Amino acid sequence: MGGPGDPPEGIPEGAPGGGGEDEYRSVVFDESFVRAARLQEFSARERMADHAPAVRRRPPLHRGLSRQALVLVLLIAVAFGTAIYMGVRHPYQSTAARQPVEPLRMTVIPLSPQGKVPGAADPEYLYAHSPAAQFRVGAEGIPLPAVRRTAHFSDSQVVAALTTAKDYIVRSSLYPEVLSSQDVRAARVMLDGSQLDQFDQSFEHPTADGRHQPTGWLVRFDQTRAQLADGRIRVQGSLQATETDSATLEVTADHTFVYALRPTGADAKAPASLFTVRRELHFRFDHDDLRLHQAQLVVSYVQAGPLSCAEDSTNHFHPLLAGQTARAGGPAGTDPYATGGATALCGTLATGAEPKV
Repeated sequence: MGGPGDPPEGIPEGAPGGGGEDEYRSVVFDESFVRAARLQEFSARERMADHAPAVRRRPPLHRGLSRQALVLVLLIAVAFGTAIYMGVRHPYQSTAARQPVEPLRMTVIPLSPQGKVPGAADPEYLYAHSPAAQFRVGAEGIPLPAVRRTAHFSDSQVVAALTTAKDYIVRSSLYPEVLSSQDVRAARVMLDGSQLDQFDQSFEHPTADGRHQPTGWLVRFDQTRAQLADGRIRVQGSLQATETDSATLEVTADHTFVYALRPTGADAKAPASLFTVRRELHFRFDHDDLRLHQAQLVVSYVQAGPLSCAEDSTNHFHPLLAGQTARAGGPAGTDPYATGGATALCGTLATGAEPKV
């Protein structure tokens, strides 16, 4: 006899035995499995329509964001956060707040000759018989020193500071348009933006107050009196970079410039004379200055001659040329009761500093 679950007629020939259904007992179609099925059988009423399929495709269940969507949202959030962080803190900025830029403090001292200014028709002869005989020509006389990184600045940053200082010295001491008082923009563009107002005021309203003297910013001659007799200006000096704190580099420059001059409009046969300018400049650089290739000029100490102490050297240098002597009288008087002014200074040009002719 068949078992209680077998057909009355018994198990058909060729069909699996009564234990065949045991093969499918491990497959359990629970409620969650049925709901997750992509195909769903239509009801009898729904199948009464003509040509209606027996099953329909169910819309996918939305159980929240997929793993790919979550990863994409996370990546977008990280990118957005990084952009905000980089915008708030620039990689070139120091962790400390930027220090205020100091105004330039300047001292200009005219040097008066003790007798007549020596001269010669050939500028080369004058150079050869002066202390500038071994000086180099132009920017070659402003070499960069050996560079070493500091505690908080890399080699490239120290080089950037030295190069910027050199560029300012070249533009403010060697450019013909600057020397002839025709233009000052070549030097102006090298300065930190916080010093531009002081620079502009110096040229709009020159004042011997230790803050607004054009000859403290650059070398310029009275073009109605003197012109270059030789464009190969002789230069000698040094540059030195030091770290003052974790956010500041300072460069000290000390250079002597020797110019061959003739009276304005004179021909090449007119005697030339030498004019000497010593400039000691102190530059300061923060990370912004290094990135923008600009400098803070904080100290300018200038000695220049031959000049007459009785003439004002605030706006231009008025050189004494070959055969001339200094006018009688000293520098302009200094009023000790006046506040905000600078003491008028003047020195004597040593005879050893002049060419032997």
